[in-house]
Amino acid sequence: MSRSEHARVRRAGFQPVQMLAALIGLVYLALGIFGFVRTGFGDFTGNQDVRVLGFAVNPLHNLVHVVAGALGLLSAASSASSRTFGWILLVVFGLVGVWGLMITGTISSNPLSGLGNPLNLNAADNWLHLATALLGLVMAIMPARKKIEVPGTASAPGTPDPRTERPAMTGDDTHGSGDTPTHPVPQQGAAPAQEHRPSRWKIHRGGRAVH
Repeated sequence: MSRSEHARVRRAGFQPVQMLAALIGLVYLALGIFGFVRTGFGDFTGNQDVRVLGFAVNPLHNLVHVVAGALGLLSAASSASSRTFGWILLVVFGLVGVWGLMITGTISSNPLSGLGNPLNLNAADNWLHLATALLGLVMAIMPARKKIEVPGTASAPGTPDPRTERPAMTGDDTHGSGDTPTHPVPQQGAAPAQEHRPSRWKIHRGGRAVH
């Protein structure tokens, strides 16, 4: 069996999607904390005239940002959880972004007009949320960076490695070796040596042969 048949494809360490999840988590966590510094915790769903980097916020809006940031940091622990966080961003911030477009009048029809504007959304918030939803989609479908692992062949202690072990030399292989006797190789076509046997016949005087 060839070595390539044992090769396995695995994810190569820390994934880019985990880096994106951590960065988004840090940004939203910082935005939410700084927003609480500006708004405090009173008038939780009120339309306060408070801006953080141009984004309109209120305590409820800040809470959404803090929760999103904490989820991002926690999900960065693994590739699978980071992709799940991407789907959450796509769904939640996508819906909030579309709702904000209805509130600000970019989309004329607003079936949720009776809810008012509890997150104190403005146009800058809408584009931030829609961009976050798009980034979440990228995170969810981003291909993983992978590597190919070829495990080594494990052997028992004392067992020679078949990749480096050479066959033992025999007497027929060591021509001219002084330690191992060599065997003569008979030549083809040569007559077999005749065995010398003592004769049973004796010659006596007179030329007569007797047994």
